[in-house]
Amino acid sequence: IMQYVDSDHPDIVAFAQRITAGASSPAEKASRLFEAVRDLVRYDPYGFSLDADAFRASAVLHTERSWCVPKAVLLCAVVRAVGIPAKLGFADVQNHFQSEKLMARMGTDIFMWHGYVAMEIDGRWLKATPAFNKALCERMGVEPLAFDGQHDALFQQFTGDGRRYMEYLVDRGTYDDLPLDAIMASFAEHYPGLASWQPGEKDAMFSAG
Repeated sequence: IMQYVDSDHPDIVAFAQRITAGASSPAEKASRLFEAVRDLVRYDPYGFSLDADAFRASAVLHTERSWCVPKAVLLCAVVRAVGIPAKLGFADVQNHFQSEKLMARMGTDIFMWHGYVAMEIDGRWLKATPAFNKALCERMGVEPLAFDGQHDALFQQFTGDGRRYMEYLVDRGTYDDLPLDAIMASFAEHYPGLASWQPGEKDAMFSAG
């Protein structure tokens, strides 16, 4: 039984079945679920919480905004709920396009333990990150990630006008369930301001859409 990727939770099962109704292949199911998770929960790093319960997929499903790790947990759960093998993947990324407020709050533009999902579809493991919702991408001038169930869908390296956007630095591998203790230990070490983090803060970059 998974503590965080609770793919057998009735709400997760019902959501997954509703989104994939009529889909004819695992690739189509995964694509629909990716888009649903991407846009259902608005990306906002100020939705960060130290409460372990906030990372459970069935809880993330009912939140309006969150950040990459809980959204990856949710996507992993819903694809498993329709029979697609999936794992949580993590990488450290450098965000060349974050807000000044977030940079000041974090003290760095390195995002440790960025979450994505690895899914086995038609015998191939594919990676997809559902973090940034469509409206946010439009404001940042990047195309929202789309996942077709046949190719990886990872953060873009450049914005639409050619500026560097995201850079993957360290691959932390894949996990069956969320390694929350390891993540929090890294955050405590590298983000000393985390203890004073105020969930619900407003930041113009993330406050709409």
